[in-house]
Amino acid sequence: MQYKRILLKLSGEALMGKEKYGIDPKKLTDYANEINEITALGVEVAIVIGGGNIYRGIQSEGAGFDRVQGDYMGMLATIINGMALQSALEKIDIQTRLLTAIKMEQIAEPYIRRKAIRHLEKGRVVIFGGGTGNPYFTTDTAATLRAIEIEADVILKGTRVDGIYTADPEKDETAKMYDSISFDEVYKKELKVMDMTAFTLCRENNLPIKVFNMNQNGNLKKVCAGEKVGTLVNF
Repeated sequence: MQYKRILLKLSGEALMGKEKYGIDPKKLTDYANEINEITALGVEVAIVIGGGNIYRGIQSEGAGFDRVQGDYMGMLATIINGMALQSALEKIDIQTRLLTAIKMEQIAEPYIRRKAIRHLEKGRVVIFGGGTGNPYFTTDTAATLRAIEIEADVILKGTRVDGIYTADPEKDETAKMYDSISFDEVYKKELKVMDMTAFTLCRENNLPIKVFNMNQNGNLKKVCAGEKVGTLVNF
């Protein structure tokens, strides 16, 4: 395997599958099986999931809520998603630990860096919930921060599209996909890979990003094996 320790970033919307809201049990099972394939090969897996399928903090301003309150509601949504994925993984006998940035001992362990690394070394899948624990930070930033802290080899950003394109492939048929691209090129071409805080953190800490289609069966395993799948953002 090319990567020994990965941080897999999934959007909350990805868990909706064909539903319009919430969590699609079939999609959860599919993802659990994909993760099972790579843990069986010895890859250490940490996961960060967004909360957009339940609640997105930035919605709060339009709804008349305070932005900070809205962001905390979004953090709780990521923990609900983390619990759902934990159940799906444990159903197929994968040991997992859910670690949250906000203390809630009844349902999850509080995030402690050394504990997280120890869990990974023991072969457990570690799910990070609650974002960074601070408002105004996205789950992309949380994923980047945790990846740096646990010394992951790469961030794998699982999306609905095959990689990074010259334009939005869902809107522009002429858009072409990059096999690899540098951080500087992403800045220059103003391509949307992650929000700027997360992207800058990756660049400053020499953390490569791989963007790929998580909905294609077997893609996660191919990415970890170093096969040509998705787009690699590197130096």
